[in-house]
Amino acid sequence: MRLHRLGLTAFGPFGGAQSVDFDELSAAGLFLLHGPTGAGKTSVLDAVCYALYGSVPGARQSGQGATLRSDHAAPGTRTEVVLELTVAGRRLEVARQPPWERPKKRGSGTTVEKAQSLLREYDPVAGAWKDLSRSHQEIGEEITQLLGMSREQFCQVVLLPQGDFARFLRADAEARGRLLGRLFDTRRFAEVEKRLAERRRTTEARVREGDSALLADAHRMQQVAGDAMELPELAPGEPGLAEAVLGAAAVARSTARELLTTAHCGRLAAESAQAAAERALADVRERDRLQRRFAEARERAEALQERAGAHQEAQARMERARKAEAVAPALELREAAEAEHEGAAARAARARALLPERFADSGAAGLAAAARRATEELGGLESARRGERRLADLAAERADLDRRERDDEDVLTEAEAWLTGWDAVRADLRARIERAQEAATRAEQLDGRREPARLRLEAARRRDGLTDDLEAARRTALASRERTQSAREHWLDVKEQRLNGIAAELAATLAEGEPCTVCGATEHPAPARRSAGHVDREAEEQALAAYQHAEERQAGDERALGLLREALAAATAEAGDAPADRLAAEALEAEQTYAQARREASALHPAREELRQAEQEHERRTQAQREAAVRAASRVGHRERLERERRTLEEDLAQARGTADSVSARAAQLERQTALLTDAAETARAAEESAERLKAADGRLDEAAFRAGFDTPQAAADALLDDTAHRELQRRLDAWQSEEAAVRAALAEPDTVAAARQPPADLAAAERAAAEAAERLRAAASAQDAASRRCTELDQLSARASGGVRRLAPLREEYDRVARLAGLTAGTSADNERKMRLEAYVLAARLEQVAAAATARLQRMSSGRYTLVHSDDRAGRGRSGLGLHVVDAWTGRERDTATLSGGETFFASLALALGLADVVTDEAGGVRLDTLFIDEGFGSLDDQTLDEVLDVLDSLRERDRSVGIVSHVGDLRRRIHAQLEVVKGRSGSTVRLRGYRPSGRRESGEE
Repeated sequence: MRLHRLGLTAFGPFGGAQSVDFDELSAAGLFLLHGPTGAGKTSVLDAVCYALYGSVPGARQSGQGATLRSDHAAPGTRTEVVLELTVAGRRLEVARQPPWERPKKRGSGTTVEKAQSLLREYDPVAGAWKDLSRSHQEIGEEITQLLGMSREQFCQVVLLPQGDFARFLRADAEARGRLLGRLFDTRRFAEVEKRLAERRRTTEARVREGDSALLADAHRMQQVAGDAMELPELAPGEPGLAEAVLGAAAVARSTARELLTTAHCGRLAAESAQAAAERALADVRERDRLQRRFAEARERAEALQERAGAHQEAQARMERARKAEAVAPALELREAAEAEHEGAAARAARARALLPERFADSGAAGLAAAARRATEELGGLESARRGERRLADLAAERADLDRRERDDEDVLTEAEAWLTGWDAVRADLRARIERAQEAATRAEQLDGRREPARLRLEAARRRDGLTDDLEAARRTALASRERTQSAREHWLDVKEQRLNGIAAELAATLAEGEPCTVCGATEHPAPARRSAGHVDREAEEQALAAYQHAEERQAGDERALGLLREALAAATAEAGDAPADRLAAEALEAEQTYAQARREASALHPAREELRQAEQEHERRTQAQREAAVRAASRVGHRERLERERRTLEEDLAQARGTADSVSARAAQLERQTALLTDAAETARAAEESAERLKAADGRLDEAAFRAGFDTPQAAADALLDDTAHRELQRRLDAWQSEEAAVRAALAEPDTVAAARQPPADLAAAERAAAEAAERLRAAASAQDAASRRCTELDQLSARASGGVRRLAPLREEYDRVARLAGLTAGTSADNERKMRLEAYVLAARLEQVAAAATARLQRMSSGRYTLVHSDDRAGRGRSGLGLHVVDAWTGRERDTATLSGGETFFASLALALGLADVVTDEAGGVRLDTLFIDEGFGSLDDQTLDEVLDVLDSLRERDRSVGIVSHVGDLRRRIHAQLEVVKGRSGSTVRLRGYRPSGRRESGEE
């Protein structure tokens, strides 16, 4: 990285625009940046850091939006820093502008401008700069990626603040660790420590959770086993918990199996007794059933004997119905023929009633011949019917022409009336648009006046309120001062009284034979006595406390008064001396005028829209007027053609109409007559055929009734049964027969007859004996089930506990392994003898590299006397790893760097800074650093050491590297020719380039 040019405008102490040409300064290799204290030497380095990273180094970055801007800058001049540099073979220009308050363009007051950034790159082919980005974030990421360093690393590696490294030499291990951690970004190793600690806590929690689950299973087994299991008094995580739980579970399972065997034997005995009781109960129940069955059969036989007569009548009725079923088809056929004939005769009568009287006596053949004649006449009218339809179409076309002609006349009349007032409408709309535009412009102008008027009114109201508060605060502060003065006088009086009586207090502590604390005498002939109104230490301390309390209260009241004065001054400066009422009226008037202008301006869009719609309507009506004229001309020839065709059709249709009003009416008459004649012929033919079928059905019915044994067809019809009556009669006959067979079978059963001869059965006694046996069996079964469930649950819980122990085994191993690693990386493990954390271990390796790189330059600066070495010894009871010692070659002893003198501390810290720069640069990817700055500290060196240090710095110029020294030491101005001087003045600081030129001549001074 090489710096070429730095531009400053209104930055820090520089009120105007300043430019630093680093190319010219770097030509000498070693240059000096000097100036009086407070001139702004460090501000030049701050500007370089701000241009690259958007913030300044160290503590100066807080509140940078306000502190970066120069107090000497003109109100309208914007703060800006422009840096041109080459990095990674690319020539870039970074421009940054922090946020600043500028005067408003309209009205009074200021407004805040946002921060701006710009990154450009020089294109050597095109010979011009091209923009890369204006985003703060993108520019920061691009610069950080190119340099390979964060802002903290850049400030330590390129700017080399010597004070920080002097503190680094004297710091303890913790302070060194914080600095090295920021430079080398060892957060990943700290994250490893954190992750291992978290994993240790997680695995420990899981182990404890597993032990808790194991204990829960053990308590559950104890609940299941009852008094047969005892649990050890162990907590989760204690050793031996798993073995104790599994042993107690084994004892409980053995006891449960013995109880299960006993319960099984009891159940077998109860089952045998219950089986015998059930067999006895079954025998009693069977005898009771047979005795009741025999009694029921005797009762049913008596009931059948009583219904024997009704059964014989039902059998006779069923026999007559079976004979009548042979006549049923003939009856149904005769009824169907009669119904068909009556319907056909009725339809024929209705059809003849619709015909003229001349067809009243015609038969079916005559009616059919008349229908054929009417159909032939209807066919001859088809051509005339088409002509009549065309004539109707011609009339519709003529009516449509008349309608369209009237519509066009209406369109022409309306268009002429609308177009007559078009010019006036257009002029009115354009005038409305102009008025609305003027109102919008006026509203925009008035909008800029509203906010200042409102702010001034608010300031005036604050001013009036603060005036009253200030007077009250003055009175409060005056009263506080008076109270403080009174308390102070009281405290001084009490103190004086105590001093006057201090001898009495000392005399009260005297004891015979003990030396006096004042004179040392052991004899006290005349000790002082306390007088009336004596003041002791407690009274003095109370008076002092009251005075201090009053003083603190006075200070608080004075601060409140000062804040009110400042607020009143600010409000008065903003509001002026104008009364709040007048400012309120002005603000109200501004708001009302602005609102009126906005209302008038709101008519702009509607007016423009109305003008656009009116122009579209003008175009539409003009076009409609032209189209109506064209259509009127085309309708004249069409109307003449329609009239000629109409006259020809009227002549052809006059003969075809006959006496009817039209051909269609004549055709409708013929169609209706044909349909009536056809229907009448068909119904007459159907009536004649149905009469023949009825006569044949009467003959077949008489013959069927005679063959079935009935005197008349009516007698056969009366003997018929419908389906419901037939099913009911058959059901009654079947039921009687079934009942008779069942009763006969029951009375003939040997078991039933034998049971009837025995004594009545005692069913209740047998049921009670069986119930008692069943109850004893249930109790025995419950006992066995309980014992079986106990065994099953204990087996399941034991299996689950055993599985939990097996699952916990690898988890315990993992916890032990993770705990050892976490303790080792955290430095708390006994294996870590030096109590060194992992991050400290990595930083110790970095510190070794830094010490080695720094020693190469320190030996040259100290003429081979001093060497920096890293030490990992523990400091007292703390942790080790980041110790830094210096080896003195003159004494051969190793000592702490805090024992170095002031000058030795400077060049040691300088060597350490250069060494650290080399190590950080290598880690950042080997980015070449062609420009370095060294800040202060040279005043502590003698002439010989200063020459050696400058020789070391001069060696850094190898391979075209330049080093800038920031110092106000006068001897350096004589030794270093290339100089950048910072001169301070009342209007701000300026920079001057002095001394070295590429040609080899020196300049006395140059702005």
